[in-house]
Amino acid sequence: MMRPQQAEPAWRARMGRRTLVRHLSVRLLPAVLLLTALDLGATWLITHQVDLETWQLDEIFWVMVAGQVALMLLFFGLVISGIRSGLRGVYRLSDELRSRSIEDLQALDVDQVPREIAPLVVHTNDLLGRLEASVQAQRRFVGHAAHQLRTPLTGLKLESELLLEQPLNDDIQARVMRIKQSTDRMIRLGQQLLVLARADPGTRPQDAFMRLDLAEEVRNVGMEWVPRAYAQSVALELDAPVTPVWIDGDAVLLAELIGNVLDNALRYGARPGLIRLGVGHAPPSLIIEDDGPGMGEQDQKRAFEAFYRVPASTSGGAGLGLAIVREIAQAHGGWCRLESGSGGRGLRVVIVFPGPRIGARLTRGAVSSAA
Repeated sequence: MMRPQQAEPAWRARMGRRTLVRHLSVRLLPAVLLLTALDLGATWLITHQVDLETWQLDEIFWVMVAGQVALMLLFFGLVISGIRSGLRGVYRLSDELRSRSIEDLQALDVDQVPREIAPLVVHTNDLLGRLEASVQAQRRFVGHAAHQLRTPLTGLKLESELLLEQPLNDDIQARVMRIKQSTDRMIRLGQQLLVLARADPGTRPQDAFMRLDLAEEVRNVGMEWVPRAYAQSVALELDAPVTPVWIDGDAVLLAELIGNVLDNALRYGARPGLIRLGVGHAPPSLIIEDDGPGMGEQDQKRAFEAFYRVPASTSGGAGLGLAIVREIAQAHGGWCRLESGSGGRGLRVVIVFPGPRIGARLTRGAVSSAA
């Protein structure tokens, strides 16, 4: 992003002499000249064409006062209209800021604002640029740190697994098992941090997404989770339409989103239990519901915060699963919410996606289907 010393000459060159003062002068000068001509014409008409002998002085006075008041009201109306038209660019800028999401740190358009306001917009753009650079640097650091931790953690996990295969007394075996479990949690945390960094909408714009069938993606990911769910006495039930449910997205991020919701449902669901996966058409949506204890209303409001865990929770985890779900949903232009499950038991995660956009790139399967 351009810094003030580079951007200021550019916006001055583009705006030229377009200032609020000049705009008001150009807008109001013809009106002022017209009102002055009308005032002079009315005065000449009264003094030269009207028979003043039949008029009283007070009548002449009130006629002139009424004319002056009408001219003043008309003049003030033109002034207000000119000011509003001159500030139209400021109003447009205000609407743009109000409609932006918290992740959108793109520069503001300086071309449509008066020259008096342009320095403020330029310095605001500089602040947004530095803030975006700081956020990107933080995300890169998290991604690089998580990536660098994967190799030693994988080695530590392998060493602990090899050690567990050896004959050990109960105390040492329990300690090695705790080391392995802690290593597994750290590896999972590193993977989640990498996904958080990748789900940044600024690094993966929607124009780079592919046309995907949401129902097919849910089927594929669900099949991968069947063995793990079966090992924990949990059944997976899928309700998805046969016809495609098209969205624009990233298959890897969608798989991570579905996997995080399923992982959360397996951690907190009943044993034996049931997890229901549903895919909706209009709008494209994904619903995953478990039959566990669920969450209270206050916990549901904070569940999407990073590193937040329900106080009464006994399941392991870093509290990043639902935070990642929200980040990926927002990166796809969607939103998500939590609800109580059927009969007030369990937790239902609802994720709504926008429909496919015209002009987005298609996958080979989508192109063949369209043909």
